[in-house]
This record gives sequence, structure tokens and C-alpha cells, in this order.
Amino acid sequence: MSDIHSALIKKLTEQENRFIEIEKLLEDQAVASDPMKSIALAKEQGKLKLTVSRYRSYKKQIEEIEQAKAIINDPAADEEFKQMAVEELAGLEQKSNELFEQIKDSFVMADDASVGSVIMEIRAGTGGDEAALFARDLYEMYIRYCEKQKWKIEQMDFSASELGGFREVVLNIKGPGVWTHLGYEGGGHRVQRVPETETQGRVHTSAVTVAVLPEAEELDIQIPTSDVNEYVSRAGGPGGQAVNKINSAVKLEHIPTGITVNMREDRSQHKNRAKAWRLLRSRVYEHYQSIDKSKREEQRKTMIGSGDRSARIRTYNFPQNRLTDHRINVSLYNLDKIVAGDMEELIAALIEYDKKIRLENLS
Repeated sequence: MSDIHSALIKKLTEQENRFIEIEKLLEDQAVASDPMKSIALAKEQGKLKLTVSRYRSYKKQIEEIEQAKAIINDPAADEEFKQMAVEELAGLEQKSNELFEQIKDSFVMADDASVGSVIMEIRAGTGGDEAALFARDLYEMYIRYCEKQKWKIEQMDFSASELGGFREVVLNIKGPGVWTHLGYEGGGHRVQRVPETETQGRVHTSAVTVAVLPEAEELDIQIPTSDVNEYVSRAGGPGGQAVNKINSAVKLEHIPTGITVNMREDRSQHKNRAKAWRLLRSRVYEHYQSIDKSKREEQRKTMIGSGDRSARIRTYNFPQNRLTDHRINVSLYNLDKIVAGDMEELIAALIEYDKKIRLENLS
């Protein structure tokens, strides 16, 4: 039995024990009368359910395999009975192997699969107008991909450049598998191409930063209003024109972390405040989660799901029609299709690599 197999069995046993513990807790009247606690436990139970169910089926398969082997190795057993056991054993072993592969996938990706809403922030970096134009192109790439997945998209905030690019755009994307597929997009995206504004035909290099955060619910993190400073001002549109003559823009500052959020997309101050709180909650939650992760495992920084904005993750070379993902050292020569929203091959490669790293880290 491999180290990964042994480590995974140990983790699965721990999860099954926790699942049983949660079942008992949910039957406790004291827990049932506390909505916050019962909802949190129900969410945890839901996250464990698929993996635990598969693990129990796998254990049953292993028992049946052992029974078949016992019959085959029993000198007193009838020969015809032994032959039936031999034929049954091959099928049982194949089923158990297939089930174990499914368990590996559901186990290492369970946390990601449970996140059904993310906040994506796209910001122009170095490169001036060309960086803003590329930010717009990335935005359109993600929109097309999300539409293919039939995910719900909400634009939370937006700032345009004079040439039609995007200085920044903030989106909320909801749907099954959204974090599993988009969680790898956080980081620095570099583009090499001849800009629309270039008259000499020279290739320029520009950069855009992307952040993808699981949208935190109030249940995940509670931020006291006393920890937040709120400022309101008049919103300004592209080119400086007034979006609204009343104070509709909202800025929130989380005092303990220094994290700030500005929201000016909507004409309604109430709606801007609600959006700002959603974004602030997610950023603060991610901030504390990243601290916990770094304490638990130093190697987390090398894993591709870390989403560090400062890390260059990808280069888009338009003259060569090539996209290179530097984390997995993969180059794809179909950049035109990828920026049109055909990201399936790229994302599948990232998921497979991440699964491999996570499984290796188990042992």
C-alpha cells in the first residue's frame, strides 16, 4: 500500500468519524435551538457527505474482496464455488479501484467544490492604456467562459479608461464548480502584443492583476460594525462626469487589517453599501484564511491555488498565438480560442496538477 493510499485512508476515517459526530450533534436539542451553530454544522456535514458516502461504499467493496479471497484460499471450499469467487474477485477489484479514484478526487477537491460564489477583481497594472485594454480582454474572456458554464454574473464595480479599456472591474460569479474552475486565475497576467495605440508595429509587454476570492457569508466571518470606518462621497464616472449628485459612493475601511473597499457602481448608496460589505467580508475572510494556511503548511505557497496577486502566473503572447502558464510549465498554441472563452483545456490541466500536488502533500 502506497504512502498516499495509507495517508488518504487515515484522513477518510477521520472524516467519517467527524460525520458521525456531526449527526449526533444535530440531534442534540441544545444545538438544534441555536440556529448559527446548527447551520454551520449542517454546512460542514454537506461538505463531507459525498466523500463519506463513497468511502463507505469502498469499505464495503473491500470486505467483499476479502470474503472472495477467503473462499479462494479455503482448502475445504467447493471447486465450483471457488471458481465463482475468482470471477467475482476481478469485478470487485476493478470497482474498488474506480471508486477509490473517485474518492481521491472528491476528497482533495471537496473544499473547492463546496464554494458556489466567488468575487473576481481584474485590475490594469503596468502598461498604461494597453494594460487597461488587456484588462477588458480578460474580462470578456472570463464572461464568455462563465456564460458557457451557465453561471450567474453580477458586475459589482467598474472603472473605464478613456480608450475603452478597464482600469478595474469587480464581478460576483455564482454557480456549481465556480471556485474549482476559477480559483486558479488569481495572480499576475502578462501580455505581449502590438497595442492598438502602437504606430510602429512594436510588441509591448503589459500586465494585469486578477484576484479571485470565495464570497464569504456572514456565517463564515462576522465583522463588527465598530471595526469598520465608513465614508460616503459623490460618485464619479469615466472622464470625471457625475454619476449622481448625491453622496452615493461608499468606502469601507476594516480597522484591524487596514483593508479598504470602494464601491461606486450603483446610483443607490444603499446598494453600494451592501456590495461594499460583501466585498469587504470576502477580502477580510481571505486575509485571515491565508494567515491560517501559512501557519499550517509552508508548502502552500508553491501550490497553484494560492492566488497571490504579486506572482506572475501566465503570459499571453499574441504574435506567437501562445499562452504559457508558468505554474505548471505548459504552453498552449491556441491563444485566440482561449481569449474567446475556450478555457476548458487550460483549466483541466491546472485542476489535474493541483490534485497531484494535494495528494502528494497528504503523505
